[in-house]
Amino acid sequence: MNNGTKYITNLVDLILKQVLYNFKIIFGGKFFYFLLAAVGFFLMVSTISLFSNSNPDEGDIYNLLIFPGILLVFYPTTFGIQNDDDSRMLEIIFGIPNYRYKVWLVRFALIQVMVFAILLILGLVSSLALVPIPIFEIVSHLMFLLFFLSALAFMFSTLVKNGNGTAVVMIMIGFALWILSGEFNNSEWNVFFNPLNMPSDMNETIWEERIFSNRLYLVCGGVVSLLYGLMNLQKREKFI
Repeated sequence: MNNGTKYITNLVDLILKQVLYNFKIIFGGKFFYFLLAAVGFFLMVSTISLFSNSNPDEGDIYNLLIFPGILLVFYPTTFGIQNDDDSRMLEIIFGIPNYRYKVWLVRFALIQVMVFAILLILGLVSSLALVPIPIFEIVSHLMFLLFFLSALAFMFSTLVKNGNGTAVVMIMIGFALWILSGEFNNSEWNVFFNPLNMPSDMNETIWEERIFSNRLYLVCGGVVSLLYGLMNLQKREKFI
């Protein structure tokens, strides 16, 4: 085996080990209960819709998947740092220069991929049981919101440095954003903006512009929150 092949083999092995470790952290602790709650909520609401006289559309399915999606990203982003501390991995992560950034960026990406995959499955169930929907389109739209909220949770976890405290902060912020969503309604500034619920009196071009603006704001807010959280990880003495 030449040096090039050996290097690639070692790199792949290292990446796989890092991915497996981060999946272990993501799925560790109480995540299983959040997964059960997300699936349970989805099945309960879907069953009610199935046996009611309502005729759900794509916009309703989008709203149906929001809460399960939030539950899925909530635990790993809110309690991730505390889980590292409890498992005594925080010293190792901070002990290797710049390693913590790589760990958290990989973990954050894995969380998004995992949630995307689970929501695709729930979307498929909705399409089969309730109404045919463009599954990939709906879940892709939903990921903009979940990316923003998960980045925000990660940022506050680096500020509060306690899972329970971060959870309280995020719940308060979530309630505030949900209340404000009624005020902003179909405005692009609404965090819970539903791109599949276009009003009948709305011009399609204007609606598309609002969708683009809303998604741009969520991505920018998420990136800023993520970068600020990574910057907070420079303060090693406040974590260890």
